[in-house]
Amino acid sequence: MAQRWKQRPPGSNWGEFGPDDQRGRMNLVTREKVLQGIAEVKEGLTFVLSLPLDYPGGTALNPRRNPPRHFATLRGGRQNFCYPLADENPIHTDVVCDDAVLLTLQYSTQWDSFAHMGSRFDADGDGKPEIVFYNGFRGGEHVKPAPAPVVPAEAGTQAALQYEGPRAAALGIEHLAEHGAQGRGVLVDLHAHFGRERRAVGYDELMRVLEADRVAVEKGDFVCFYTGFADLILELRKNPDAKLLHSTCSGLDGRDEKLLQWVTGCGCAALIADNFAVELIPASPFKPMPHAALPLHEHCLFKNGIHLGEIWYLTELARWLRAHGRNRFLLTAPPLRLPGAVGSPATPVATV
Repeated sequence: MAQRWKQRPPGSNWGEFGPDDQRGRMNLVTREKVLQGIAEVKEGLTFVLSLPLDYPGGTALNPRRNPPRHFATLRGGRQNFCYPLADENPIHTDVVCDDAVLLTLQYSTQWDSFAHMGSRFDADGDGKPEIVFYNGFRGGEHVKPAPAPVVPAEAGTQAALQYEGPRAAALGIEHLAEHGAQGRGVLVDLHAHFGRERRAVGYDELMRVLEADRVAVEKGDFVCFYTGFADLILELRKNPDAKLLHSTCSGLDGRDEKLLQWVTGCGCAALIADNFAVELIPASPFKPMPHAALPLHEHCLFKNGIHLGEIWYLTELARWLRAHGRNRFLLTAPPLRLPGAVGSPATPVATV
């Protein structure tokens, strides 16, 4: 196909994997990278890297994301839970439970697709910015808002089922699922160096951490940052304190150009953290000209096709790796194969 842009954003890799590419740097997770991950398995121990999907609880972390609503399906006007089939035919002894969930896809442990974050950028070179996403896919054409009014939560499940919602006809999370999302993980233990101090970790500090812990990041690796943020979420027991959550633990400094250059140069396939956004969310603008509120998101999702994983549970894995002088492992982390979704919950597994 012909490319969708006449000019690409500075510092981007649009077109490098082909004009129609929707996998970005996951293209670097080859068969050889999977075998490198498998080669890290020495003990056969597994670590679940997901929080329970009803955490953090409430909406304090993000007021637009609601906890799951779990309910039974219906059968004959009754809830289909502990339902004896003998009620329909006395000869049957089966008892059925069948349930459903209304789930905000990025409420808890999650993957971001490339459709999660775009930008207003002049891809046509005509002086007028368009809404565009990775590799020039267009808002309204490829990433489509809902054609009908949004159904409020109080409208009920039946109305939600009939609602024609938004859809990422390109760049949806299914492309990551279809790739497999399996390869070599590398853990960077920021918590060991900074504790729960709120700190935006830039390039220089990150390099000191990597050198101190003898961490090497190579092309196609999944890079995971342990900050302790998910530990705090669990300690709050589904009663999150917004002020506390937004004033503690470290994250990457997306405003540090040297750090963004490192993300590009290291060739990582994805950046993953146990915190809310991988980067520490800036409190205010920092340039007098238009710029991204979330510069690491812009650099990864919009410019370079690097998936972000957020609110993962890395604690037990990080402790085991540090105790055994290791930092690499096999990561298996597919999202839901849900066509058109811009994000997905995940239950990743690390094997060491």
